[in-house]
Amino acid sequence: MKQINLYTDGACAGNPGPGGWACLLDCGGRTKTLAGPDAATTNNRMELTAVIRGLQALKEPCAVTIHTDSRYVLDGAASYLAGWKKRGWKKADKKPVANLELWQELDALLSRHRIEWIWVKGHAGHPQNELVDQLACVQRDSVA
Repeated sequence: MKQINLYTDGACAGNPGPGGWACLLDCGGRTKTLAGPDAATTNNRMELTAVIRGLQALKEPCAVTIHTDSRYVLDGAASYLAGWKKRGWKKADKKPVANLELWQELDALLSRHRIEWIWVKGHAGHPQNELVDQLACVQRDSVA
């Protein structure tokens, strides 16, 4: 099984507002970056989209370590997702899960791979996190 490091970030000017997402896939030193804009979105949607697009780029099941500075994505995927599904995509307070279609898409993609989550402190000098942050900001600024 291929070992992949996936670095992700999202950016938004205003919340909602114009946004961008970016990810970097690293497989044994071979890297690929992906990025895209959204004219009207939220930061959380861009953070989720970065992970989704990175996982969509994988052609086969892999062991994926996902590096993110988003507690929303990490905590949602690693801690809350199973409960949301059991409750029919409702949170513990019985309210619907925000960004439902993205969470459902992410859930389907996560099930194809062996996943490990790593939280990275944003804007703290982590080279890959800084790169995907810059790429996401370029995309955000392209539609701002």
